[in-house]
Formats: sequence, structure tokens, C-alpha cells
Amino acid sequence: MTLALEPVFTLSNEQFQQLCLVNPELQLERTAKGELVIMPPTGGETGRQNANLIFQVQLWNHKYQLGEVFDSSTGFILPNGATRSPDVSWLEKSRWQALTADQREKFVPLCPDFVIELVSPSDAVQKTRDKMEEYRDNGCSFGILVNRKEKQAELYIADCEPQTLSLPHKILGINIFKDLVLDLT
Repeated sequence: MTLALEPVFTLSNEQFQQLCLVNPELQLERTAKGELVIMPPTGGETGRQNANLIFQVQLWNHKYQLGEVFDSSTGFILPNGATRSPDVSWLEKSRWQALTADQREKFVPLCPDFVIELVSPSDAVQKTRDKMEEYRDNGCSFGILVNRKEKQAELYIADCEPQTLSLPHKILGINIFKDLVLDLT
């Protein structure tokens, strides 16, 4: 559900974070237009698969120590003003370390370098594709949209058109992620 706030009022980053803190039972995002997106909790299968993806990225990151991994509860303030919470996200270590302690405690004022969005039954695929484009347009170098229903994965790479893979069992990373292998079986 998307709730338009403008022209009645707008929320600053601090006000949006406070709104999220006083409503912990809600999963909220904010679009670049200032609209609130209210997302329902995921079902068991989506949650299980999302945990598996986080585990795989965390295992890769633990081995190579190149950055930090975040779960779907982490808010990122993108350069366009949107506040998004990808299902799985990763930031390169120097970018994370450049943040102050206060910035690390609040919504992260950066676009992740890598994101994964897992389409759940309650998600509109096109809206998720739009989010993937938004991540890429705001500096994300690599993104994966996993569409379980269609048995597809879409790859979003900086400066490239999205690529759709049908029935992928594994996805190989690129560039800094070249040793990342995601098992989607």
C-alpha cells in the first residue's frame, strides 16, 4: 500500500525514522516523491528463502572481508531522497567506515553497492523492478531480483540493461563480487 503525503505535509529523514521507530510493527519505505510504502510481513517461504540469501552473502563476505551485509530491516537513504530497505544489501567496507557512529545508528545515508530483492506473493513485480532501477540509478553496482513465481532472476548491473535468467540454479557475481555464487535451488 502506498500513502501519498504531499501536499499535506512532508517528512524529513529524521521524522521518517521516528515514525518507523514508534511503529515497529510496520515495515515502511519512503519513495523519492515522499510517499509512504507500507509493506506486509512476508510469509514463511519468502522469509526462509530470504534468510538463505542473507546467509550466502554473509558467508561470502566473511571469507573476503570486503564490506558489510545488511538485512531487510535496514533503511538506506538514497541520493534521490527515497528511503529503501532491500531484502539483502551490502556496502563496500571503506564506504561503511567513512560514516560517523551516529550515521551508522540511523538509516544509512548511502545507496548499497549490492542488493537482492526477493519478490513475495504480496509484491507487485513491476514495482519491485522499479525499485531495482532506482537502486541502480542511485549508484548500486549490482542487483538481483529473484522472482520465485516466474522462476526467474533479473540482473541489474550499472550502465547495462537488465538481464533476465530463466530457471537459474546459481548466479555468479561480477567484478568485486566475482567469487560470489548464489544458490537459488
